[in-house]
Amino acid sequence: MAGPVPVTPTIPVPRRPVVPDAPEAGGPGTDVGPDARARRWYEDELGWPTVPGPPLRLVTGVRFDVLEVPAEAGARALRHLAPGSPVILRGDRVELLVAPGSAEELPGLLEWLEWGPVSLDLRALGPGGTLEAPAPAGPAWASSGRPASAQGAAVWLRPPGPGREDVETSLPAMPGMPGTTAAPAVGREGSAPDLVRLVDTVAAHCHRVRLRRGSAGRPAGPRDQPLAFS
Repeated sequence: MAGPVPVTPTIPVPRRPVVPDAPEAGGPGTDVGPDARARRWYEDELGWPTVPGPPLRLVTGVRFDVLEVPAEAGARALRHLAPGSPVILRGDRVELLVAPGSAEELPGLLEWLEWGPVSLDLRALGPGGTLEAPAPAGPAWASSGRPASAQGAAVWLRPPGPGREDVETSLPAMPGMPGTTAAPAVGREGSAPDLVRLVDTVAAHCHRVRLRRGSAGRPAGPRDQPLAFS
């Protein structure tokens, strides 16, 4: 008669070591403390993918695209944005977050608005791009222990509000773009601000900034009279 069959002990699956404040989706152990909290805020609260490893960088072309313009042009564009539309200030540049797909639409939109032949200090970031993430803004982050941003580093001029759905509906978009609602008025509550008017505004002010910079280095002549813009 056969004896009892020996029982092979079950080897437990090894557990990953617990890293305090380690990011869950941004790569284990890549950062700890305040940086890990910031990564979780971007990924979990806003649904924005990040690039693993320091420094913390956001992926563009997935949840949003970016229009980067001189700060003066960006300031003029603020009135064309919904109150919750996120805006980043990075040195003397402003980065306007817009709906994904906007970067691809930009060249054709500039042509349609008759800005195509004009050299503009305007750059778009879409799929495949990244940008260094500003430190999260708000009272909850005031004493987070994250180092203060260095001069010229990115800061939130208008931070994204709580809730990814509210943030996404605040992003300027072309009427009829997937996931957006056509807006009969710019920035009207419950609809995406109009990307066409936003691009036309920043293009006009980018052009004015370029003209002013170009004329600053040459002597004033009889034709150099102040121009009045409405």
